Amino acid sequence: MTAVVVRVEAYSGFKADERPLRFQLGERWYAVEEVLDRWYDPDAIYFRVRADDAALYVLRHHEPDDVWTLEAYRR
Repeated sequence: MTAVVVRVEAYSGFKADERPLRFQLGERWYAVEEVLDRWYDPDAIYFRVRADDAALYVLRHHEPDDVWTLEAYRR
């Protein structure tokens, strides 16, 4: 799967964009029901989430550019 740029609304607590709350694919918004995992690389944070459609998504936040992408999807 090629990464797709997505719009994300994120929770900002201790720091900005701490975790995704919902994201948009096409015209539809998906609510993040649960953050199952997160991991880091030098420039990005990855979040494995379960959305309100019961599917699993991996969202990547590239912090230097403030760009979110969808990296993986599993029904």
